Formats: sequence, structure tokens, C-alpha cells
Amino acid sequence: MQELIGLAEQAAGRLVQRKQTIAVAESSTGGLISAALLAVPGASAYFLGSAVVYTRDARRILMDISDEAMRGIRSASEIYAKLLAERIRERFGADWGLSETGAAGPTGNRYGDAAGHSCFAVARGETTAMTLETASPDRLANMQVFAKTALELLLRRLDQ
Repeated sequence: MQELIGLAEQAAGRLVQRKQTIAVAESSTGGLISAALLAVPGASAYFLGSAVVYTRDARRILMDISDEAMRGIRSASEIYAKLLAERIRERFGADWGLSETGAAGPTGNRYGDAAGHSCFAVARGETTAMTLETASPDRLANMQVFAKTALELLLRRLDQ
């Protein structure tokens, strides 16, 4: 967690300096991204809220994304990660939206993705997305590396 908090501190510094805000939608990280951002003192200056969008019901209830809107979109995909990042940013009125969706393990998901597969997106202006494959069945290690990767992607976008 210390490594995540270090990355979150860097992101927090940039957000506070710019007087900007962020909202997070995460799935297989189970709240680790949000926890890291909230562990930084003064988080209320930049962190507006988050959602752990782990199930279809959570997607509908928390994100207001209908089953119809998901037709042709796989849950653990860059397209879906972009949709989550954009939707969470809009729902909270944040400057930035950050999302993660994947399969932590020890097995893959029902959509055919192997354990260690995760997609991430950052929304502000143009939405950036990426995919990570760890090839590991270690659930806890994958959750940690997924959260780290999401925060690193956010930092890259904040530095542009």
C-alpha cells in the first residue's frame, strides 16, 4: 500500500496545484485506487468520490449504464474502461475520471480474459486507455499492480 500512497501523493500534489478534482470507477482493484488517493491528507480538496463497479447490478445502479448500452461491449475492455472513466467524471462533475476493470484471479473472468488482465482509462478531454496482462493468477498481487498501473497512467496524463 505504501507504493500506492506514494503515487497517490504525486497525483494529489498535481491536482491540488491545478485546483482540479478526480472521481474513480474501479472493479477488480476493489477500492485500492480510491483508498490510496484518500490516504493522502487533504484529499477533500481533489477527491470527489468513487464507485466499485464489480457487477452488472453495480454498473446499472452506480453508473447508470444499461444492459442495452453494453451491447457489443465486453466488461474487461478498453472501450468499457473509457466508458467508466467518462461516466464517473460526468456523474461527479470532476475534472478527471479514472477507471479500472479486469480479472484479478485466480481464474479468468466469464468473458474469456485470463487472470491478470486489466484495462484502465483516464478521461479529460481525450480519453486514454491501456491494457495490462500480468499472466499471474495471484489475486492480491494483481490487485496491487492494477492499482499501481492505474495511478501511473493518471500521473502520465497529469504530466502532459
